[in-house]
Amino acid sequence: MWEIPFITEEDFQLNIENAVKEYFNAIKSVDLVKFNSNLIDPIKLIFDMKVYNKSPETLIEDEINRQIDRTNSNTIGYFNQNMFKYIKNCEVPKQGFDVIYTNPNNGEKIYVEMKNKHNTMNDDSSNNVYNKMLNKLRDEPDATCYLVEIIAKKSQNKIWNIHGNTNERIRRVSIDKFYYEVTGIKNAFKMICDNLPKQLDIVIKKVMRDENQKNIVFDQFKKIDSDIIKSMFLLVFSTYEGFKEE
Repeated sequence: MWEIPFITEEDFQLNIENAVKEYFNAIKSVDLVKFNSNLIDPIKLIFDMKVYNKSPETLIEDEINRQIDRTNSNTIGYFNQNMFKYIKNCEVPKQGFDVIYTNPNNGEKIYVEMKNKHNTMNDDSSNNVYNKMLNKLRDEPDATCYLVEIIAKKSQNKIWNIHGNTNERIRRVSIDKFYYEVTGIKNAFKMICDNLPKQLDIVIKKVMRDENQKNIVFDQFKKIDSDIIKSMFLLVFSTYEGFKEE
């Protein structure tokens, strides 16, 4: 029985499915050229393989995952943002702010910039976001602007103090407090987290029936040489003396 009152199970699964597909697309997008675009270090990989007792295939997969980690982080950012597409009184604009919530009682709006972690912005980006919010308040004095952090230092809804500059209507808010704001349910975010693992299992089984998740890097390595370790050296050192003749 579905227990989250502010989003349907179908919409929850749809948002998860979109994120899972992006994960698989990131895996499939890596070929040998992209894999070696930052010049892998085969000597380090050999050490890692021997010291950590890992197979070449595992190390290559670890390296692929490391390379696509930023893409996956962006995917999770969109997943958190797009959850509000399915929640009443919220919208996710194509540009501008990440989420806009309209209070059904008085029509006042909350404009949200959403960040995954509390430490992801440097001074310049923080100033840019703050100025963007100030400009919005000049246009709409009754609005409020939130910097919503998925992983904040603590649960909070407080005035955002940036280099001594404060405004009552510019606030720094953890994601649990924002969910509470838009749903009226204190543990709304925990409901999302509690249901995510099970729903993710359901969606992955569904998506894997329709998607080919195989990465082509291994096949491309084997075209260089059937020995993957040897292939790594030949890939990186192909113009070096003693390698190019092989």
